[in-house]
Amino acid sequence: MSSPHLVWLLGGVAVILVLASIVGAVLRLRLSPDGTNAVIENLNARINAWWAMVILLGLAFLAGKTGVIMLFALCSFAALREFLTLTTHSREDHWSLVASFFMVLPFQYYLIAIDWYGLYSVYVPVYVFLLLPVVSALRGNPKNFLVRVSETQWALMICVFCVSHVPALLSLQIPGFEGRNVILIAYLIFVVQLSDVMQYVWGKLIGRTKIAPTLSPSKTWEGLVGGALTATFVGTSLWWMTPFTMGQAALMCLTITIMGFFGGLVMSAIKRDRGIKDWGHLISGHGGFLDRLDSVIFAAPIFFHITRYGWSLT
Repeated sequence: MSSPHLVWLLGGVAVILVLASIVGAVLRLRLSPDGTNAVIENLNARINAWWAMVILLGLAFLAGKTGVIMLFALCSFAALREFLTLTTHSREDHWSLVASFFMVLPFQYYLIAIDWYGLYSVYVPVYVFLLLPVVSALRGNPKNFLVRVSETQWALMICVFCVSHVPALLSLQIPGFEGRNVILIAYLIFVVQLSDVMQYVWGKLIGRTKIAPTLSPSKTWEGLVGGALTATFVGTSLWWMTPFTMGQAALMCLTITIMGFFGGLVMSAIKRDRGIKDWGHLISGHGGFLDRLDSVIFAAPIFFHITRYGWSLT
């Protein structure tokens, strides 16, 4: 797991965070010495949160496959909790919720751990979707049944099925890339998160045309194009640490940045429907787990399947 490419990538991210920390400290000294500038304080809170998240990811990567799977299983658990806290349920859904947390989620990650692709690729969207509603139906309460069931199904699809495709990248058998699959996880997260950050930056600098003002007022077409192209350029420049050629890396980066944007937009729509700004407050400056995972959620399955069918032997 400790390949030199991974060390280089983590080192590069660390350098970026060091520079960001210096900039944040300087801005605080000049513009917010008493801590009253909300923008500067939020910026520094986000930088500190990124330090914690990068360190946690780095430790999981160095711990090997088990560490990575456990980390994302815990992320799925936290994300599922955030999502289901805001959904419609009744007492009759108690056992289906218990099953979601303590049967569906761990079994999906067990299948990832033993690399049973034929089952983990259909377990949630087929078997869980069909059988979990039966548990609630047997309790005999038809009120809001469709809403209750569909919200739980959507939560499992987003928080468990999609997220589990991140550690599933470790199981791909790519000729000439043996022992370096963790790079794919780091590459996916880095490119998608960089796109998120740069969309925000470009949007603040030149953003004029809002994409969906009622869903996400900060998202603009200028920010989307600038952020996606910036992340694609950076991701393409790192093609040498992936199994992709430079052209393939460019297309892959463009695909996952667009999918990441779609993920953020869809999750924003759900938040607006529920009348909230953030999914939670667990990560200072970043909201909840879902606020950090929203773009990765949509990008991960697409990245996994394109890589699996394009480059993997299995």
